[in-house]
Amino acid sequence: MVSYPGQGHVNPLLRLAKRLAYSGLFITVCAPEIVGQSIRRANNIADDEPTPLGRGSIRFEFFDDGWSLDEPNRSNVDLYLSQLEVSGKENLSRMIRDHGEKGRPVSCVINNPFIPWVSDVAESLGIPSAMLWVQSCASFSAYYHYHHNLVPFPSENEPEIDVQLPSMPLLRYDEIPSFLHPKTSYPFVRRAILGQFDKLEKPFCILIDTFEELEHEIIDYMSNICRPIKSIGPLFKDLETPEMSSNATIRVDFLTADDCTEFLDSKPSGTVVYISFGSVVYLKQEQVDEIAYGLLSSGVSFLWVMKPPAPETGLLPHVLPEGLMEKVGDRGKIVQWSPQEEVLAHCSTACFLTHCGWNSTMEALASGVPVVAFPQWGDQVTDAKYLVDVFKVGIRLSRGDDAGVIVPREEVERCLREATDGGPKAAEMRENALKWKKAAADALTLGGSSYRNMQDFVDDIVRIKLSRDQTINS
Repeated sequence: MVSYPGQGHVNPLLRLAKRLAYSGLFITVCAPEIVGQSIRRANNIADDEPTPLGRGSIRFEFFDDGWSLDEPNRSNVDLYLSQLEVSGKENLSRMIRDHGEKGRPVSCVINNPFIPWVSDVAESLGIPSAMLWVQSCASFSAYYHYHHNLVPFPSENEPEIDVQLPSMPLLRYDEIPSFLHPKTSYPFVRRAILGQFDKLEKPFCILIDTFEELEHEIIDYMSNICRPIKSIGPLFKDLETPEMSSNATIRVDFLTADDCTEFLDSKPSGTVVYISFGSVVYLKQEQVDEIAYGLLSSGVSFLWVMKPPAPETGLLPHVLPEGLMEKVGDRGKIVQWSPQEEVLAHCSTACFLTHCGWNSTMEALASGVPVVAFPQWGDQVTDAKYLVDVFKVGIRLSRGDDAGVIVPREEVERCLREATDGGPKAAEMRENALKWKKAAADALTLGGSSYRNMQDFVDDIVRIKLSRDQTINS
């Protein structure tokens, strides 16, 4: 299993790796060395030492991307992706051949977006491949229809047209994945993602971290016009099988999570606002100030993840307004990183102020936690649309970074109060969130949609392995 070196890419891949290992497969999770260092440091993980899980095991293997760790071009995604493809193809081919020589031939290669060349490597070696899509099926549909020019999208001449995709609600121009908009500040990300759609005929299966009950119409439609799609989420939750149990010792957080339990335990049930904008989003300091003052005036308790920016970005760490935490007192806590799954599952968590990345979206829905939606770019704006208008578990606080608006403290305060005050809106959101929590749990139980799809995929891999062995032996 090969991952692009981003927290939001590595996490779902490892979650899938755990599932496959519990089913009896031997899994190698690999990624560029640039994240290998962080993962080893934060998790005490050693290379080439398999960790038994269920009936199988997981090992890690990191490869050189050909650049020094302090290479200044690392912040240029276009240049880095080109470099990663050149070095990755060579190193991955060598690693797979090494596995065969060590008596553990690779039966399947799985990649996630941004590194579509992995399927080329698999094809060149005669090995089947699959792709794990780490966003929603709705976003997958948007990219697919854009790539094949199947419906009108915003253009330079018509930048504000709405987009109607099959089996989806009407999306405003600022609700499509923002990388598809002609005015995006990140055209290189669009190119990176669409590279996967150039090679979509190569994987025999597309796996998506979603569940059928959440997006069944889109999944059915895309499976009919595209490739077989198996919904296997939420991946952060275990399948309900006797041999499946959480193994918190295998994590791939790039930072060591702070202990948040004591703070959460000290608060009454349903009173804490959890705030996290993921591993990549970096807000303007002015916006951080407005959120901070909104929290102060709202009177709510809060746990705020304030991740330091990566050194290579050259960005300054955020700071809170002077004296603010003294005024907040014991109702607020700031951490650099958090065990998000545990925080969302804690009874004191009332709602989640989130950037609406898909990992966070799935974790919120499957934990039954309402959201205050603060999307910035990419699929986040589409996820926010669904959280607020389709899944009806959220309040919108932002329309995205491209709007160029600093959300004022008064609006922050209003949304936080509305989400936590126990009024009709908060009650409706909580009721719907609990409904999705049950649906997610049902999907993972014996006979549930994600349970069946996961088992079907494992059976496919075993069948492919047996067929290849018979061909070789004959």
